[in-house]
Amino acid sequence: MKRILAFLLALVMIFSITACTGKEKEEAALEVTEVETEEATEEAKEEETPEPEKVDFTGRTMNVVATSDKYVTLFDKFTQETGAKVEFLSMSSGEVLSRVEAEGGTPMADLWFGGGLDAFMDAKAKGFLESFEVPEAADVPAEYKDPEGFWYSKGLTVVGFLLNDKVIAEKGFKAPETWADLADPIYKDEIIMSNPAISGTNYAAVKGIIDMMGEDAAWDYFAKLNDNIPYYGKRGKDPQEKTVAGEFAIGIIPVDKSAFDAAAENGLTVVYPTDGIPWVPEGVAVFKGSENADVAKEFVNFMLRPDNQQIVAELDGKDSAQLIKPGVEGLSLGLPQDKLVKQELATFGEQREAILNRWKELTGDK
Repeated sequence: MKRILAFLLALVMIFSITACTGKEKEEAALEVTEVETEEATEEAKEEETPEPEKVDFTGRTMNVVATSDKYVTLFDKFTQETGAKVEFLSMSSGEVLSRVEAEGGTPMADLWFGGGLDAFMDAKAKGFLESFEVPEAADVPAEYKDPEGFWYSKGLTVVGFLLNDKVIAEKGFKAPETWADLADPIYKDEIIMSNPAISGTNYAAVKGIIDMMGEDAAWDYFAKLNDNIPYYGKRGKDPQEKTVAGEFAIGIIPVDKSAFDAAAENGLTVVYPTDGIPWVPEGVAVFKGSENADVAKEFVNFMLRPDNQQIVAELDGKDSAQLIKPGVEGLSLGLPQDKLVKQELATFGEQREAILNRWKELTGDK
């Protein structure tokens, strides 16, 4: 009897060991499968998001003409990645176009960075720009890049008002909320805007109002607005600076974080006009025949990478609604996207000369 019990006990132990061994094998196999799956997933990710190809421009210099010197951080990062030195000159888009035209199309730099799209479209039509394609532009919406690759956008400029609350209160004005309000004679000599032939922002305001009101109504409006403007600024920064200084009650400005910062620091108010917000893409292009065109083209691709678009958004102080690269978030500046004027971008460049000639006839030498 004892032998039978011992035999049965041995059988139970054998089955238990076998079962445990089988379970351990299953668990081990499962662990191997999970590891292999994770490795395969990581390999797939690496295949989907390849590292950008490294370029070496050590010993080369890219000359840039830009709307401002605030982009040093972006240019420095490009230098760190590629070895290319960057030298730049600050100039408004209208000034750039006038200078290149005066010099018969001779490139004044390798890269043209920033400024209203109208000048870039005009430059393309006159043969001053070089056509090229970059991989990072593939997901940029069609309206923010030239179909033939002569220019790309880095973001949108929107136009609004900067109000000096102290001046408005002292003179007993009602704070304007719309473009129509600015035609009121009570604001005579209290409004400043820059010459649209120089400032891409203010050309965008003029063209946007034409698209918003219709041509005849817009030019009737401009005549009334002109009566309230004593002179036109010669620099794009003039309206903001002179309104902050209290020289004017109202400045027509590009609205970005710097405008809100100036308002907060000086007791001013930023206004998005409720009857429509003009806007314009800011261009980036390579000058035809420039010495370092290959470096400039690489910079455009670099600029359009999502990580660098984030830097551009921060440097420009843009609301998310002003960005052109999918998936990149900007600041929260309260821009009402539904108030952006429905504009005909295709005519921004081709109508520029006619619009500016008529503007000069209206405003004279102000």
